[in-house]
Amino acid sequence: MANLHPAVTVTDIKNFIPITLEMENALYTPWSELFKIHCTAFQVLDHILPSPPPVAPSAAAGEAPPAPPPADPIWVKLDALVLQWIYGTISTDLLHTILKPKATAAQAWEALESIFLDNKSSRALYLQSRFSNLTLQSFLTASAYCQELKVLADQLANVDAPVSASQLVLQLINGLTGTRLDAVGMMLQQTKPLPDFYEARSRLILEETRQSQKPATDSPLHVPAAPTTPNAKFGLAIPQCIPGCFVEFKLHPWS
Repeated sequence: MANLHPAVTVTDIKNFIPITLEMENALYTPWSELFKIHCTAFQVLDHILPSPPPVAPSAAAGEAPPAPPPADPIWVKLDALVLQWIYGTISTDLLHTILKPKATAAQAWEALESIFLDNKSSRALYLQSRFSNLTLQSFLTASAYCQELKVLADQLANVDAPVSASQLVLQLINGLTGTRLDAVGMMLQQTKPLPDFYEARSRLILEETRQSQKPATDSPLHVPAAPTTPNAKFGLAIPQCIPGCFVEFKLHPWS
């Protein structure tokens, strides 16, 4: 047990990386960050981010180049383990896209990076448009709205179009215009200095919670008309008594 590599002790990768990377959910940034943290903790980061190989000595004229050193069996086993982690945390569609025989973990990692980070200029324009037009009205909760803003900001950073901390908060405020939390947005905008993203998010969620717990406005009390019973002797309609209600007596014309 003393010589057992830490990576071998991982029995369920989902306990460490609960995100499933899909083409549609655009969660490459948090997925890749969690994966790198996990690989660092279990001493296999070099399997997805390998160091540049050493320069091999050139062969003399007329001689065959030297053969590469034989693969270390332990390294091969660990690389296959990391490759399993990658395959186990992506969707079936992505798996079929990057799967190829004898691939290394680094090759699979690079393939995913190319899928999500290729063509940066076009992706930056698309993401910037989504970021600028995002509003609270498109979401059921303030938490979901803030989460989507943060995801888009992270994606913009990945395509070399980072969003500053103040831009993120200002866009959060801008997306509140005309919504149920418009008043909070005005308050945040007037705060000096501007609060950071997480403080602004906390205030939104607190106000949303307060509004959800606020009792509904009292509606006017509706009292149904009291049923009456005819009085043949006096020609009166005598209302039946309802506790707590005031009723009006009306005389019927004499028959």
